[in-house]
Amino acid sequence: MTRLNVVLLLAVLASAIYLVHTQYESRRLFTELDRAVAEARRLETEHQRLQVEKRAQATPLRVEKIARAQLNMRTATPAITQYVSDPQGVAAAAAAAASQPAGVQP
Repeated sequence: MTRLNVVLLLAVLASAIYLVHTQYESRRLFTELDRAVAEARRLETEHQRLQVEKRAQATPLRVEKIARAQLNMRTATPAITQYVSDPQGVAAAAAAAASQPAGVQP
């Protein structure tokens, strides 16, 4: 009978130790999950902030202002536009080449 009591006592102690270990592991994992969720929220907030900042940086007025100031660009007007004519018939040659089957060269 005492052997049975000792075996049962060891079984109870083992299950108690396992229970404590499982609870500790559960709390540790919950804490890690909570930190990960908080980090995900922080990253989502930062992503939204960066998207707003990106939209603010890409406004047409700002782009035009930077193009004028840093790149010395100006608005195209008919007075400074140069038109190029096609005296060699390059467009006709390109159209003829496009009508050829693939892999066949003239």
